[in-house]
Amino acid sequence: MPDPSTLTPDLSNPIINSPYQPPEHYFEIGEHGPTGKLLPGRRPSESFIPVPVSKKGRKNAVQQAFDFDVTGERRESNTLINDIRLAVERWRANNWNGVTPYTRKLLAHWAPGPHRDDAVLFCQREAVETAIFLAEVAGRHGTADYRRRLEPENRLHNDGLPRVGLKMATGSGKTVVMAMLIAWQTINKVMTPRDTRFAKRFLVVAPGVTIRDRLGVLHPERDDNYYRERDLIPSDLWEPLLQAQVQVVNYHTFLPRDAKEIQGVSSNTRKLLRGGRPDMPDAFRETPEMVADRVLRPFGSTEGGIVVLNDEAHHCYQDKLLEHPDDDVDREDEERNREARVWFRGLLDLSRKTKVKSVFDLSATPYYLKGSGYNEGYIFPWVVSDFSLMDAIESGIVKIPRVPVDDDAATRQPVYLNLWDNIKPPLPKRRSNKGADFGPQGWVMPETLEGALRSLYRSYEQNHRRYDETLAAAGEPPPVLIVVCPNTIVSKWVFDWIAGREVEHPDGLTRLAAGNLPLLSNVDDGVWTPRQRTILVDSVALESGAPLGPEFRKDAAREIEAFKQAYRLRDPGADVDSLTDGDLLREAMNTIGKRGKLGEHIRCVVSVAMLTEGWDANTVTHILGVRPFRSQLLCEQVVGRGLRRRSYAVNAEGRFEPEYAEVYGVPFAFIPSDRVMPKPKLTRPAVEVRALPERSHLAIRFPKLDGYRVELPDETLHADFTAESRLHLDQREVALWVQNQGVVGAASDIDLEDIRLARPQRIVYSIAKRLIEEERYFAAHAGVERPWLFPQLVDICKQWLEQWVTTDPEVTKGHLLLTQARARAAEKVYSSIIRLQDNRTAVLMPVVRRMDGEGSTDEVRYLTRKAVMDPPPEKSHLNHVVLDGVRGNTWEEALAEMLERDKRVYSYVKNERLGFTIPYVFEGRSHEYVPDFLVRLVTEPGDVERTLIVEVSGGRKSPGPTWAKADTARNQWCAAVNNAGDCGRWGYIEVGNPFDAHAVLHTAIENLYTDRPIIGLPA
Repeated sequence: MPDPSTLTPDLSNPIINSPYQPPEHYFEIGEHGPTGKLLPGRRPSESFIPVPVSKKGRKNAVQQAFDFDVTGERRESNTLINDIRLAVERWRANNWNGVTPYTRKLLAHWAPGPHRDDAVLFCQREAVETAIFLAEVAGRHGTADYRRRLEPENRLHNDGLPRVGLKMATGSGKTVVMAMLIAWQTINKVMTPRDTRFAKRFLVVAPGVTIRDRLGVLHPERDDNYYRERDLIPSDLWEPLLQAQVQVVNYHTFLPRDAKEIQGVSSNTRKLLRGGRPDMPDAFRETPEMVADRVLRPFGSTEGGIVVLNDEAHHCYQDKLLEHPDDDVDREDEERNREARVWFRGLLDLSRKTKVKSVFDLSATPYYLKGSGYNEGYIFPWVVSDFSLMDAIESGIVKIPRVPVDDDAATRQPVYLNLWDNIKPPLPKRRSNKGADFGPQGWVMPETLEGALRSLYRSYEQNHRRYDETLAAAGEPPPVLIVVCPNTIVSKWVFDWIAGREVEHPDGLTRLAAGNLPLLSNVDDGVWTPRQRTILVDSVALESGAPLGPEFRKDAAREIEAFKQAYRLRDPGADVDSLTDGDLLREAMNTIGKRGKLGEHIRCVVSVAMLTEGWDANTVTHILGVRPFRSQLLCEQVVGRGLRRRSYAVNAEGRFEPEYAEVYGVPFAFIPSDRVMPKPKLTRPAVEVRALPERSHLAIRFPKLDGYRVELPDETLHADFTAESRLHLDQREVALWVQNQGVVGAASDIDLEDIRLARPQRIVYSIAKRLIEEERYFAAHAGVERPWLFPQLVDICKQWLEQWVTTDPEVTKGHLLLTQARARAAEKVYSSIIRLQDNRTAVLMPVVRRMDGEGSTDEVRYLTRKAVMDPPPEKSHLNHVVLDGVRGNTWEEALAEMLERDKRVYSYVKNERLGFTIPYVFEGRSHEYVPDFLVRLVTEPGDVERTLIVEVSGGRKSPGPTWAKADTARNQWCAAVNNAGDCGRWGYIEVGNPFDAHAVLHTAIENLYTDRPIIGLPA
């Protein structure tokens, strides 16, 4: 056999090992990524997973250092795992010496050979062999007792629970491993009842109902059990296996429940019954002992102890309570840590009621989370076996994730890699109470997000075309694209944009509007498709088993009814009405990619939250993350949803053929780096800035605008193009060509040539169509179109496109076909037209942000390390005034002190993370201006509320942008808001000299009281 180190590997095919034999070689990963060299033997276990480095900005330069993580951890070898791995390899080579005869028979049955038609993957065998080695061999027959190295870690981290961690990449078959562990334990216990190392009662704990339901295959008595389906048991050992008692629960079962007598009783009545003593234990809720009794009750007797198997065990740990918790831990991190505590404490309570012999933890990512008290990404120190993602890729067990490594956008990094941070304007972080009605035209999706969706869809189209040519005729399910969103409002917008929606038109009729991605649209030729192609799911609600919220039920009403109809057709005798909405959606979700099931024909899933681990659709080929990913753990978990292979047929070399998953918006940044980390700089202690409830009367409310519009009567249209009409196109935020690549493996190129090479006539018609359809432009009230204006608008748009639109080199005007860019073009043309109408009265009106039309100081709460005013303010709703600059801003502080003393000032607030912005245009680009202060004046009874916007300029360093900001604030924002009349009266003033500040402020307040031109009304 040739020396593997001398081989020249084909990096386009990363599968270099058999899935059924121990890995024989691996790709070397250097500080600049894969070196192209094969090394002999097994990849050592280390606490990092390499990912492809961006090619952007390096043309002929040396590739940048391979970025493993930014957590500050050192790159370390997992010595315990590597030491045990070597011992297990020697033990395997010696024919598993030292085990019971029943264990040896199972090990021989699982090994590859002519006796098996369906071989067990090596990674599955290795995980079980490691567990067997520790239980039956370690410390005996001259071997080291590795359990002595585990025990102190379990005492420190797990209060003595005997946990054994088995790390296996997503898609490598953890359920099969659990079945093998149950078989090994049960058969030995039944055949040798006095052997205290074994048990026949098993509690399997999952993070949610999806995995709980899927793990039902671990019950030996079920027809679809894995023991028979995967040929895990010799025929003569079936009888003892049937004595196994397996209970599968989700961790929510550890939450204490209310007594039946108190269910449905109001919270106030409950407080009265408790005697107003919230500090006392709740007599109407289960104690930990009662919870443990309830969980163990199905076993009848627990004599002889139980074995616990935790699936996705990274959800179960005991965190450290820190005196100074992480400043940047978000609510999602806090919630995950809370869930981990519930799960861990539930197991601890069980251990007080019965003997827990072993806790086997299975996970692809057994790492601590942010806020846990340990460094984020710190591997659980009780992990004893590791088959990493790179091992799985090199053995062909999983799909190869490909992420953007290059594109034609003018950015340093691929714009669709860290998508969330590149979306402008940012998407809302929560659902607005007012909702959003976008009218017949629909939501104007930010162009970066639209570019990402269209680019990924182009790749999906190609994949679907191959599916039609090869698999569709055989009845195989279609490929699936999943989109992960941060909240219900964004998920609903994205869902409607992809799948289509019902639209109420000005004539009062409701019509169906098709989605923007034809293969994924639920509307075809003006009618709903017979089968749902795209579905909307709330992963958190579905996983907890809790009832769906009213907002989500409303959003998903159409698809729920469609699934009820499909369910009736599939099973005419079923009582569909007895199923909850959640049951139907969960069934559809869990059967995606499964022939003959409810979710068979689904092509796209738009998820409100992270798709759960254990959702095992092997048809996922494309993933889009439209949410922040602040944790490497979350990155691998969401990518894991697309890693399961579709085909397990081996080629002539006994290996799998490579399969790929295209991933946008999930920025890999895995653990840890071997760089020398600089010493942290001394920083100011974090200060919490928040609204004080006792000062709610000082709250300041303000409208949020997307722009401005001018109302005009009909007449012949003319354009007066000026320098402000010019629009320059670059690719700072949108890529039309993207190259995806994995760490190793073939690359894929995705090109939106229909946009890049669009004909001018198509672009002109698209812009003119937008102008004629929207009320903010030339549609009449309620969006009634005026088609007689269309020919005039086409001529004007053509002139503008030819003469006033410029581009960067290699950038085409086809960018204007993207929805947000088209809206920007329409605004430019519209502004040029209205500027000529001097002989009529033009009324400037605000375009209120549909997603979130009003802001308030009520919602402010954040941590900052900036300087704050000392002493704290008394006239502000917030507890601090935050000052700009490294050492603070004396001009801002002086103005704040002036406002504190002025009796005409009722309240004020520094505009820091308040959400108050003024949209303006400079040099053909849209921007958002953030002024310094909002000042609410004292008013007489019956008067409207009056608010002054104050900018502390400190000198005009950039005359152009500064002038554009001030001019827009004074003459457009204030004028439009004041003309609307429902937000009080507003004015704007700029303080440029601290010595004149008092006089300027005094004049501005007096002018605002008397409605003089300070308010910015047009002459």
